[in-house]
Formats: sequence, C-alpha cells, structure tokens
Amino acid sequence: MAFEPPQRLVRALGETQRDGGADWLGRLPELVRRAVGLRELTVERVQAPGGRSSLVLLVRQADGTPAVLKLVPPWARPGSERAALVRWDGLGAVRLLDADAPTSDAGEGVLLLERLHPEMSVRSLPEAKALLEAAGTLRRLWVEPPAAHSFETVAARTGRQAEAMRRSAEADPEAAPLVEAALAAREQLLAAPPEERLLHGTFRQSKILAGERMPWLAVGPDPVVGECAFDLARLVRDRVEDLIATPSGAAITRRRVKRLAESLDLDQERLRGWTLFRAVESGVRARRVGRPADAELLLEFASWL
Repeated sequence: MAFEPPQRLVRALGETQRDGGADWLGRLPELVRRAVGLRELTVERVQAPGGRSSLVLLVRQADGTPAVLKLVPPWARPGSERAALVRWDGLGAVRLLDADAPTSDAGEGVLLLERLHPEMSVRSLPEAKALLEAAGTLRRLWVEPPAAHSFETVAARTGRQAEAMRRSAEADPEAAPLVEAALAAREQLLAAPPEERLLHGTFRQSKILAGERMPWLAVGPDPVVGECAFDLARLVRDRVEDLIATPSGAAITRRRVKRLAESLDLDQERLRGWTLFRAVESGVRARRVGRPADAELLLEFASWL
C-alpha cells in the first residue's frame, strides 16, 4: 500500500527516536498491508495531521462500518494502551473493536477502534465549556485498575523523567531552579499518595473527540496507575500559548487549578504540585529535543505555580 505518513509524525519520531523511528516508518507500508488484510478492511485515507506517536487510518470494515486503524510503535507502549481500552470498554474512551484479536495475528501495535469525529475535539469549544466537558470525561476514566495489572505506575514513570530532568538541569543552569522545585514537589507528593486509579496518562483537550454513542470520548492514552491529580495536571496547562499571551495569565492559571480541583474533589495543592512537575518536565524535554519556543512557554507557565 502506497502512502505518505503525516509530517507531524515524521518530525516527532525524528526528534525522539532517530534511527529507530526511521526503521519503523520504513516498515509501515508492510505493517499496514498485513493489518488491513487480516481484518478485511478498506482504507479510505490517512488521518492528517494525526498524532506524534502513531499512524491513524480511516477505514471501513467488511460490512461497511466505519472504523479507525491505529498503528503504534513498540516504544509507545501499545500493549498498555490496548489493556486500558479493554478495561474502560468504551466508558469515557474510544471503544476497541478487536479486543479479542490474537496479538500474534497483527502485533500489539495494531488497534482497530470505533470511528469518532477527528475534526471536532473539545478544544474547539470556548475555554470554560471545554474544561467542564474535559473534566467530566476524565472522571469516567478513573476506574480501579485490574488485579495484578502490568501498567506503569506514576512513581516509576516520573522516576525516569526525574533522572532526565536532572541531567538536563546540569547542562542548562537557567532551568535548574525550576527543575529543583519540580523534583522536590514530586518527592513530597509520592511520600503519601492517595488511592490509585487507572489514568489516561496524557490527557488534554485535543485528546477528547466527538462521538456518536457519547458526546465526548477520550483517545490516545498512555495509561499509568496512580493518583488522579497526576492525570488532571496536564489539563491545567491546556492552551498554554493563550495563557502566556494574557497579562493576567498567572492569575488565570491559579484560578484554573482551584476550579478544576474543586470540580473533581481533588486536593488543590496536590494538583498544583503535579502541574508544576509535568510542566517543567515537558519544558526541559522540549529544550532537549530542539523546540526552544515550546520550552520557553512551558517553563514560564511553570514559574507561575
């Protein structure tokens, strides 16, 4: 099957995976051909601009039902995404259509999903309405993890991130004070964590799409098990470019933390702490992979917390 992967995906893999990303992109046509053949799908088109870590194809099943075929590289933890979608079973999240498919048939990196409306995300709504709808969707995802699960924990994921942050701070003294504050917040938060839940892991407004059976459904999880404030923290900084451009951006951010924490019955200080950690981690990572403009926005936002 001849097609061109979206440039957004190509650039992202070049930033983060280099040779491994190029190898996976080179194998994509064969991976797609095999996945389409096994499922008797008809490909309509590649979804563009698409995501930064997967290829998304709009397809139709043998009976004509529209669906989405998603191919995820191994380093993006496709098995974990599949397990989370099985656990949610369509409650608050896109439904997995091939939950019973043997992984040996198409590999864990292939997911057949219900078709949503990729052109309409919660981000298209006015800000206040978007935050309300996003919070309501996120609440439905916070379920008890399965017994004996293999999901990564918040402690483990942020531990890896913390090590990378320390190395970045050594090479970037300007960011060092924020990195130190973020790492201290993490240590304090992990010292006495509340009840753990299955979390989306990378939740934001653009990851919530309009659906048919429910108004809004989450897509693209990188699931993790931990406290709910960790999940909500990524939502706090949505539309960060608009916040930075606003003279009262710092005050708006603090009000957003308070309002979101109250709407989901979470501790405001814990939400602030995880928001700080996740913003600094994203900022130093953006600088490390050569996106200085994004890094500046994120680190300025973090300084308000």
